Amino acid sequence: MGIFTKTTDYIRGKLGKTRKKISSSFSSILSLGRTIDEGLLEQLEETLISDDIGVETTDKLISDLRAAYSGRQIAVTDDILPFLKEHIKNYWPDRDRQLNLAAASPTVILVAGVNGSGKTTSIAKLAYMLHKDGKKVIVAACDTFRAAAVEQLTIWAERIGVEIIKQSRGSDPAAVAFDACQAALARKADFLILDTAGRLHTQKDLMKELTKIRNVTARKIAGSPSEVLLVLDATTGQNAIAQAKMFTKAIDVTGIFLAKLDGTARGGIVIAIKDQLDIPVKFVGLGEKTEDIAEFQPETFVEALFN
Repeated sequence: MGIFTKTTDYIRGKLGKTRKKISSSFSSILSLGRTIDEGLLEQLEETLISDDIGVETTDKLISDLRAAYSGRQIAVTDDILPFLKEHIKNYWPDRDRQLNLAAASPTVILVAGVNGSGKTTSIAKLAYMLHKDGKKVIVAACDTFRAAAVEQLTIWAERIGVEIIKQSRGSDPAAVAFDACQAALARKADFLILDTAGRLHTQKDLMKELTKIRNVTARKIAGSPSEVLLVLDATTGQNAIAQAKMFTKAIDVTGIFLAKLDGTARGGIVIAIKDQLDIPVKFVGLGEKTEDIAEFQPETFVEALFN
């Protein structure tokens, strides 16, 4: 079992709000003895959309259901849920869930996301688990425009026992990234995690800043960043899709950390993110504690949602 792996019961318990919402909707539609017809499929379509699985993804699922029914792969309503579960699980190949590691240390992880998404807490969780696994971790406070951001990351770093690289408020974020790269090389760190500014994703200056940080790290440490994680707030639902599209244009996002998944009934957004953006959800945040982080496991996730 990996350091980010959690038990099925743990995941199921943390996804309670989403599971309750989906289960309630499905149980009323897929009642015993009901025949599969266009009316049922339309109701199912409305339910999937309302569960934040998204219009495009839902269209595909319903189309596949129609084809399966026409081809006699499914015959009764009891067949629908198992069909959907297996179909959705197949969206994620095994490689999607792996953290990209550098060929030689340090592995640089650039973390982005809007203010309020849970970015700093997510960084702390990631750093804590890696540190707990015996890895030498350094975090860098590149969000220099908000004193609170630097202070918050400093508190977390001290609490979990990792080194932090920071400068005064208003410093050039790319300069902080440069210093952090030098420190990571000098101290032979295994991981360097860069926190970045979290202003609105619609601001062009922020996107230029992120690109500059990425370029600075690439020049200092060949092949970096190995991983570009975008932290999205699961409670925002479909708005997370729009954020991901904007950030990807600037920094080539390689994975998503979906935060606050335990506190929302919109967990279906994970399916829409993978289908519409083809960006793998690698980690999920499932609570306030530093250990409330889990590697995204499709089978466990889908079983928990459609239980």
